[in-house]
Amino acid sequence: MLMHDRSPAIIVLSSAARPLAERLAADLQGEVHGLARRVETPEIAFADTSAHLQVLFEDGRTIIALFSAGAVIRLLAPCLSDKHNEPPVLAVAEDGSVVVPLVGGHHGANDLARRIAALTGGVAAVTTAGDLRFNIALDAPPEGYRLADPRAAKTVMADLVGGAKARLEGSADWLEQSDLPFDPKGTVRIAVSDRLAATEGGGLVYRPRHLALGLGCERGADAEEVWQLAMATLGDAGLAAEAVGVIVSLDVKADEAAIHAVAERLGCPARFFPAQRLEAERGRLATPSDVVFQEVGCHGVAEGAALAAAGTEGVLLVAKQKSQRATAAIAQAARPFAADDLPGRARGRLCVVGIGPGSEAWRSPEVSRMVAASSDLVGYSLYLDLLGPLAAGKTRHDFPLGAEEARVRHAMELAGEGREVALVCSGDAGIYAMATLVFELLETSAGGDGLSDAARRIGIAVSPGISALQAAAARAGAPLGHDFCTISLSDLLTPWADIQRRVRAAGEGDFVIAFYNPVSRKRRSQLAWARDCLLEHRPFDTPVILASNLGRDGEQVGVVPLGALQVDDVDMLTVVIVGSSNTAVTRTGDGREWVYTPRGYAQKAGSAMRRTETGQ
Repeated sequence: MLMHDRSPAIIVLSSAARPLAERLAADLQGEVHGLARRVETPEIAFADTSAHLQVLFEDGRTIIALFSAGAVIRLLAPCLSDKHNEPPVLAVAEDGSVVVPLVGGHHGANDLARRIAALTGGVAAVTTAGDLRFNIALDAPPEGYRLADPRAAKTVMADLVGGAKARLEGSADWLEQSDLPFDPKGTVRIAVSDRLAATEGGGLVYRPRHLALGLGCERGADAEEVWQLAMATLGDAGLAAEAVGVIVSLDVKADEAAIHAVAERLGCPARFFPAQRLEAERGRLATPSDVVFQEVGCHGVAEGAALAAAGTEGVLLVAKQKSQRATAAIAQAARPFAADDLPGRARGRLCVVGIGPGSEAWRSPEVSRMVAASSDLVGYSLYLDLLGPLAAGKTRHDFPLGAEEARVRHAMELAGEGREVALVCSGDAGIYAMATLVFELLETSAGGDGLSDAARRIGIAVSPGISALQAAAARAGAPLGHDFCTISLSDLLTPWADIQRRVRAAGEGDFVIAFYNPVSRKRRSQLAWARDCLLEHRPFDTPVILASNLGRDGEQVGVVPLGALQVDDVDMLTVVIVGSSNTAVTRTGDGREWVYTPRGYAQKAGSAMRRTETGQ
């Protein structure tokens, strides 16, 4: 079953639908997306309805459209291809009187339609035959079960709708509690089994995902070797891979690529246990090892992890199997594993995200997805506030300015506890921001200076944002059209002599220069020194862009000549971009001044600009 665990996007095209959208957003923990020219200050604004819906759909986002079903179908028609991989899409009348699940009925749309109808007092127009007649969708088993062959569901459902009876082999409450016409002599076979041989009888076979596959391996083991061992261990025991509900191992293997590769290929979560927990299973191990105990503190990794995951009611089905560099074992739990009640600890993940200037319009979809998927947000309080509704429901960890190392350490330790953490930076996470400190701490803590072992085994992702220099350049025109560099004028972490050397080199190289941290309350002389230094290499009237509060209320962008640049015109929130000797200013008919740095296209053979300049 395709899982869609992110908040639904509730789409409105007019202010009339806004009240219902707000009600649905509150009840479903969704967010309101509104057509910018018609809906005032929605959480997410868009200009092109078709493009916006298609992006959401391709991203697997649940869509609740508060406008006509026909319009939704036409807008999404180019995206419709495979019903097994389509997210729920619903059309809801503006007054809530009718709710129509259009796509993804068996991926949650039908149930969501009923929930919305109950909220609005409307009618859920569910048309799926199986849902209507038998109160079940055979091709969409509940969590904890997987179909061995989803293609068989269509034929089986057609036979049942046509009047055939079903016989059940095995047991599952959700099947037994449905309205399916079961009869011990039924001609349609429905089986619940983790055995490979179960598919030989035809019909529908559901795999209960109650197997825990325990894995151990040497550091850096080949992923293919571990995969082949896992498949051989299952196959030799006659067990179906689809019945594996979790991959488990020792916590020191939380960053072992081979184990995660197996979990990904099986479509299972990976979970990890400390050695003490695995040692508690010593009495149930089939092949305890004193050698393993000496190395990692427990008498068995693969068997111990499998049993720890299966719990006290679980049983060891397959004792330790070995390859050259890995071990595997299988235990069966008393019931299928559920995503919200998995044993062990996940490998935590730290997403270092750049939110740009802060407004949603300038925040990348990837960053928004990472923040939405996180359990914890860490950052300077202002940056977290700028996330607006995206931060709702998350645990916030606010830090003041100047506590950068403490901020990053805290984020890494939270991830080490198995959490999904977003470390929030303004601008781009890798430009004068926190991404570099994450890797610096990983490198320096290898000798053990405060980061826990768990924090050094986390997964890490870095997602870019619009930097201040990009935002300023875009607002001003195209000053970064040719070679440029960035220099921070703050000597808090960098010796002033090094900064001076870099400014001189940039001036001599005729780079466009973006100055970060140009001034502070106590630091007033550096920008003036940089201005005077650059005047030795470029003209007095070189354009200088002063930009502050970009993308936020109070945005200001101005252009002054380099020779007239005054320190008092700049504050801590200002980005200063100094043009090169080739940077120019042009004016359009509306009186706007645009700053650009030509790349040399006018000198290119065949250029119309070249012919104009040379009189050809």
